[in-house]
Order: sequence, then structure tokens, then C-alpha cells
Amino acid sequence: MLIAQITDTHIKLPGKLAYRKVDTAGMLRRCVQELLALSPQPDIVLLTGDLVDLGRPEEYDHLKSILAPIKQRIIAIPGNHDEREAMRAAFRDGGYLPAMGKFLQFAIDDYPLRLIGLDTLIPGQGGGELCKERLDWLDRTLADRTDVPTLVMMHHPPFATGIGHMDKIGLLGREAFADIVARHRQVELILCGHLHRTIHAQVGGRPVLTCPSPAHQVALDIHPDAPSRFRMEPPGFMLHWWNDGQLVTHPAVIGDYDGPYPFFDADGKLID
Repeated sequence: MLIAQITDTHIKLPGKLAYRKVDTAGMLRRCVQELLALSPQPDIVLLTGDLVDLGRPEEYDHLKSILAPIKQRIIAIPGNHDEREAMRAAFRDGGYLPAMGKFLQFAIDDYPLRLIGLDTLIPGQGGGELCKERLDWLDRTLADRTDVPTLVMMHHPPFATGIGHMDKIGLLGREAFADIVARHRQVELILCGHLHRTIHAQVGGRPVLTCPSPAHQVALDIHPDAPSRFRMEPPGFMLHWWNDGQLVTHPAVIGDYDGPYPFFDADGKLID
């Protein structure tokens, strides 16, 4: 099973730039073209939050028009820039988001890997939370299928990164989350967004990955007083390959680069 992960697309109204600088729509179109060129094709595409910039219904319409060439199933969770009801309406036809209720949390049992989506959104705030209600739901849901390898998706990563301004808008409830996943050994990987960078950590003995954005990246500044800034570093997404009981992740960089070039000549000798 091959899974593509895209995060933090921050789509605005047509013609608008994020932070008056970033053409997030144009950069997502480029990402979609990279996905369409892959062989083999991903089986599903995960969107791990901050799908749009201000939570407007029209932004979700714009997002869906850009994603329309993707024929695989698209599965999305909210981030701090999203708005629950607008997102619920936009992705209603996907059949996985709850039709009602406070949170957009779900479990999908259609694949070799079970997929659990968490909702860390606090309306109007940059930081996220897994409150007791959301954590209890996660614990019950994991307890339902302890025999099935599971992938957990959440926008806010459940660890401190060292990037000061991002840690100030981090996740509340991460200690209780760590306790839950530590008890459920079927959790293979926890996928996150929010950081606009590739970062690896362990939480509750489980691997956690944050995904780069197909647009702008948060500046790498490991300092408690790091200012809130971004850089136009190479954009990217991730491919997660589930094979023979093992999950392997490949960060994918978007852009035009020289190559590919051969290592060996026509006679099979290493090129000197």
C-alpha cells in the first residue's frame, strides 16, 4: 500500500497570496502534477491539516478544484487554519467525516493499515489540543482493533520541536496522548503537519513524523525566542509505503532538478 501525505497547503481565495508572498495555489498545483507523475500511483492521499488559510467555504472550493485531477481517495483532517463546519461540508462526499458532532475524528478500516484521524483544532487559536473527550475517543477506538496495524494522523505534533515560536502554538494534552499510544502497540506511525518541515521524534515509544509543505517552510531556528518566520526552501510531500508488515517513509522534494543520471556505463562498470 502506497500513501501520499500532503500538509499545510494554506489555500486562499483565487488570486490571493499567503502572507502577500506565497502562491500556495500554484505550488499545490505543482505538487498535484508531481503526484500524477508517480509510478506506481499512491493508493490514497492524506491531507494533514491547514488545508486553507482562513477557513472560508470559498477557499475549500478553490482547494477542491486544484485537487480535482487526483482520482484516488482523499482523506483530510483539520488544522488550526481550518474551520470545522466549512471543512465538513467540503469533504462530505468522502464518507469518513462524522456528519455531526463537535470534532472531526474518524477511523477507516478499508485498508491493510487502519487509519485514525484526530482533530486538534481550537477555534481561533494557533495551538492545538487533545482534550479528555478526544483522548477518550482515541483510547476506545484503538482498543477496538488491537490486532490491526494503525496509522494515526493529527495536525499538531505531540512533541516540542525546539523552534520557539512553533512550540508556543503546540499541542495541549500531549502527555496523555503519549500514555495512550504507549499502551497500544499496533500504532505503527503518527503523521503530523503544522511545522512545515520534516521532523522525526518518538512519543510513547512510537515514531512521529511531521511533513514539509508543498509551499513555504518554517525557518529552522532552534532557539526559544525564534521569531515567527518562513523560508522558500524546496517544497515537498511524503510517501509512506506499507509492505510486508513494515512502514517505510520517503520524503519527496518538488521541483525541477538535473538527472536522473546513471551510476554505471553500458558495460555495467561504475562510471569513473
